[in-house]
Amino acid sequence: MARDRMQKQRFELKYLISEETALRVREFVQCYLDFDEYSVGKPNYSYAVHSVYLDTDDLKTYWDTINGDKNRFKLRMRFYSAHPDTPIFFEMKRRMNNCMLKQRGAVQQRYISTLLSGQLPQRDYLVSNNPNHFAALQNICRLINQLNAKPKIHIAYEREAYVNEDDTVRLTMDREVRAEPNLDMTITTHMERPHRSFSPDVILELKFTNRFPDWFGYLVRVFNVMQCGAAKYVESIQKVGARQLHAPHPVVDEATPLARSW
Repeated sequence: MARDRMQKQRFELKYLISEETALRVREFVQCYLDFDEYSVGKPNYSYAVHSVYLDTDDLKTYWDTINGDKNRFKLRMRFYSAHPDTPIFFEMKRRMNNCMLKQRGAVQQRYISTLLSGQLPQRDYLVSNNPNHFAALQNICRLINQLNAKPKIHIAYEREAYVNEDDTVRLTMDREVRAEPNLDMTITTHMERPHRSFSPDVILELKFTNRFPDWFGYLVRVFNVMQCGAAKYVESIQKVGARQLHAPHPVVDEATPLARSW
């Protein structure tokens, strides 16, 4: 299994840029970072990322984001392949200002329905024996059960990623963000009629765990980009529509400025 590059805590700054600017950033960043191992040799240096987001029937975590709740978080199952031998990453992502706090555990696919039905996780459900991963999975499952959260929406995109040697600095560019309802426990990379978000823009993310790298500031000035929100989950729900997710509340108009907050 490839190295898990996820940091427990890091800062994330987002920008929406044109494809022309993205190609220039690609040349610029290679002076400072290496390709992520999953980007090497791929078309357009990108690999597919898939997530099934979990939420309540009234979309509590969605509305917490729209309303700017300071203690908001998201729950999702992330995967890169639907093959039954590949893991599913149960993840919790919580924001505190610009700092992202994350927990995740890689679970064997055959135990997904067991966990989503409310049963407590067991150590042998995990791909790794790392006790931190088991503790993370326990906390994530506690939140899922507490909220009675269920699969709601499948979001996918193509990610071009760069990273430094010790994983403390990372730059990603996400394209072709697409989504469709997923109300069961199906793990698939196929989409029938996806709704697209952010196109034709590219989502640029600058990520770091400690000090803001000086060259990040140089990049922002050189390409004249402005930090903004670009929440794939929020934007995708607004494109798909709450009714398709069996949610009773109407979704705010997609032109609302808060719609692109994290």
